Amino acid sequence: MVSSTAIDTAKKRMRFVLILSVTLLVIILARLVWVQGINAATVANAAQQNREREEVIAPTRGSIEDRNGTILAVSVDRYDLVIDQREQDDDIRRAKRDGSNGHERISWDQAIQELADALDQDPNELATKVRPQDDAKPKGYVVIAKSVTPEVRNEVREIGIPRLSSLLRSERQYPQGVIAGPLLGFVRNSEDQTSVVGAEGLELSQEDHLAGTAGSRKYEISADGVRIPVTEVEETPAVNGQDVLLTIDSDINYVAQRAAEKKQAQFNAEWVSVVVEEVKTGKILAIGDSAELDPNDPGATAPEFRRSTSITRAFEPGSTGKAPIFAAALDQGVVKATDEFTVPNKKTFTKETINDSLEHSTYDMTVAGIFARSYNTGTVMVGNKMSKQTRYDYMRAFGLGTPIQVGLNGASAGQLAKPANWDRRQQYTTMFGQGYSQTVLHTASIFQTIANGGVRLSPSLIEGYRNEDGSVTKIPDPEKKRVIKESTSKEMLKIMESVVDYGTGYKEAIPGYRVGGKTGTGQAASAKGYDGYTYSFAGVAPLEDPQFVVVATMYRPKGNWKDFSVADTFTDVMSHTLNTFNVPPSTTKSEAYDVFVGKEQKKSW
Repeated sequence: MVSSTAIDTAKKRMRFVLILSVTLLVIILARLVWVQGINAATVANAAQQNREREEVIAPTRGSIEDRNGTILAVSVDRYDLVIDQREQDDDIRRAKRDGSNGHERISWDQAIQELADALDQDPNELATKVRPQDDAKPKGYVVIAKSVTPEVRNEVREIGIPRLSSLLRSERQYPQGVIAGPLLGFVRNSEDQTSVVGAEGLELSQEDHLAGTAGSRKYEISADGVRIPVTEVEETPAVNGQDVLLTIDSDINYVAQRAAEKKQAQFNAEWVSVVVEEVKTGKILAIGDSAELDPNDPGATAPEFRRSTSITRAFEPGSTGKAPIFAAALDQGVVKATDEFTVPNKKTFTKETINDSLEHSTYDMTVAGIFARSYNTGTVMVGNKMSKQTRYDYMRAFGLGTPIQVGLNGASAGQLAKPANWDRRQQYTTMFGQGYSQTVLHTASIFQTIANGGVRLSPSLIEGYRNEDGSVTKIPDPEKKRVIKESTSKEMLKIMESVVDYGTGYKEAIPGYRVGGKTGTGQAASAKGYDGYTYSFAGVAPLEDPQFVVVATMYRPKGNWKDFSVADTFTDVMSHTLNTFNVPPSTTKSEAYDVFVGKEQKKSW
C-alpha cells in the first residue's frame, strides 16, 4: 500500500511539470506573437537580407585611340577563378555535356583532369587547390587561376565543379607597345583590387572620362550559397567609360620616336624630343621621346622619364628664342627685314660684353642676315630698339611663362622673370634664349603662331570623347589669340627661309619643299652652373602654305660639340609628315632675304 507521503510527492512533481510546461508554452506563444505579429516586418526583412546578395557590375574602361582610330589603350575582360573547398560531396552531379537532357555523375579526378585541360595546368598541382589534401582543413577561398579569358571561363563553368566561381577583372592592354607611351601613361590596381585606375599620363588625367560608373545586381541565394533561379533580379546597369580620341597620328609618332632614339644614341644625350604640330589647328600630331615607356611594363623605365620630356622639362632654348624678339621688333615697326647693321663678333652694352659663339669678322648685315647667321651681338642691337617691357609682353603673348595644358599632368611653365627682376646681363641674354626657360612644346607653339598668320592656337592633344552610344563629344575649339600682325608673320617666314637657304639651318633643307626655321644652341644650367648644351631646330614647311611645325631638341649631348646636330632628325620627321598627308612639293620660288649688305653673300663664318 502506497503511503500518503509518496502520493503527495508525486502530486508535487506533476504540479511542477505542469507549471513548467505551461510556462514554456506561454513563452513560445509570446515569441510567436512577437515574431508573427508585433515584429513581423523586422524578422522578414532580416531573413530577406540573409538571402540577398549584391554584386558590383564593373564598367568597361574606355579605350584611347589615335586620330585614325588605331587603338593605343584598351580594356579587356579577364577572370580570376576561385573555389570554396568546404562541404564538397564525394562526386559531382552535372548536366550532361553531350547536349542531351538529364544529368550525370562524375568523379573528382575526372573533373580535375577536365579543369587541367581547360587551364593548361598540371592536374596534380591543380588537385591540391581544388580539394583539401590529407587531413587539411577545407578553405573557403582558394585561387585556381588568374586572368583567364571569357572563353576559358565559360569552358570551366561547363565542367560543373560546385562552389567554383569567377571574379571579373579588368585588364589594360596597350597594343602598340611603346608608341606614345609617355603620353598614354599607365594604370594601377584599384584599392579593392577589382579594377584598374589611372596612375600616370592620359590614363590619369582622363580618369573621369575613361572610368565609367559601376552598376549593381541584387539576387537571392539558398542556404548553400547558390542563386535561386526563380527569384527576381534587381539590376542597375553599369555605364561604360568614354573612349578618348587623340590628335596623335601613331605612324608619325613612331617615326618621331625612332628619330629621337637614334639621335640620343648617336650623342649619348640625356634626352631627345621631337614634336609635330599642325599649323592651322594647333593639333599635336606626334610627341616622340627618346626614353621609351612601355605602358605594359612601366617599371622598366626610370621614373623621371615616365612623363614626356616635351612637356615636363624646361630648359634655356638658346637661339630658337630669338624668334619672338625679331617678330616683336618687326611687329613694332622698329626694324625692317632689310635694315642694315654693322655686326662685330663682340660688343659691350652698358658694361656687359656679348659674344657670338664663333669668332667672325665685323660684317654689314641685314636684320634677316643677323637672324640667319644667329649672331647674338646683332640680335641685341635689334632687341634694344624696344623696351624691356615690350619684349617681355611679346614673350608672354607667345606663351612663355605659362604651362601648356594639353590634358597631361606635370606640364612645366618654365621660368620667365618680370623685367623689373632682370639683372644687368639678363636684360640682354633674354633676347637670345638665355636667362629664362621653356619646354619643347613651348617652342613648337611659338613657331606655330608665327606660321599661322600671327595667330596662336592653344596646342591640343585630345580631339574628343566617344560615348557608349557611338556619338562623339568634341572638345571646344582651341583658344585663338593674335600675337603679331599677319604682315609680320609673312616677313618672319621669309627671314626663317633665309636661315635654311643661307644661314645656320642649311642642313635642314628638304628637296622639293620651301622650308624655314631656326637653329638653337643654348647653355644647359645645373646646380654647378652652365655645364652642358641644348641643341634644337624648329622648322616650318611648306612656306608658301605652312602646314606643319617640327621641333627637334637634344639635351646635354656628349662628345665633340662641332658634330652636334639635329638636322637629320628634323628632315626625317618633316619629310615623313609631308608624305603622310600628301602635301605636294612647292611650286613657288624662295623669298629668302640677303644676309649681307651688297652683292657678295658668301662670307666666312
